[in-house]
Amino acid sequence: CTHYLFIVVVAVNSTLLTINAGDYIFYTDWAWTSFTVFSISQTLMLAVGATYYLTFTGVPGTATYYALIMTVYTWIAKGAWFALGYPYDFIVTPIWLPSAMLLDLAYWATKKNKHSLILFGGVLVGMSLPLFNMVNLITVADPLETAFKYPRPTLPPYMTPIEPQVGKFYNSPVALGAGAGAVLSCTFTALGCKLNT
Repeated sequence: CTHYLFIVVVAVNSTLLTINAGDYIFYTDWAWTSFTVFSISQTLMLAVGATYYLTFTGVPGTATYYALIMTVYTWIAKGAWFALGYPYDFIVTPIWLPSAMLLDLAYWATKKNKHSLILFGGVLVGMSLPLFNMVNLITVADPLETAFKYPRPTLPPYMTPIEPQVGKFYNSPVALGAGAGAVLSCTFTALGCKLNT
């Protein structure tokens, strides 16, 4: 019981570290660039924490449990945006669950082989998270239009909506984020395993 409460504490703290990583939608002039950078930061927090607990318990499903805690806690915290007056469909939440499920699947399918978890699970998380996260950009209201419709005079300058730049990363932030994530996430996953030794 104490151990699972500890998982909750770590997942909550991981969420606090990435709480603004889903708000690339607010950076209307640098949304694509922010999406790529923030996708990698979310991959880091998910892969390290989920792998740590997955290998510690040795129970496939722990990574998904970890991601579920992060997701629920994020929805609660993101209620602040709604309280500030932004419409509900403008609140962006990182989608961690599917990637965590793939991590669990890689661990289960390879009969709890840590090296396979690092290689296969790491690549799967790194490549999938930007893809799943793009759902946010597809489903939410147009960021520029919404930002002008709901102006916030107290917003800091970097969040003030201006005309967006075009052609950032050849308009393919998912490809860039997935490519970088596939390489880096193996290292992140290895770090999660290393924390248990």
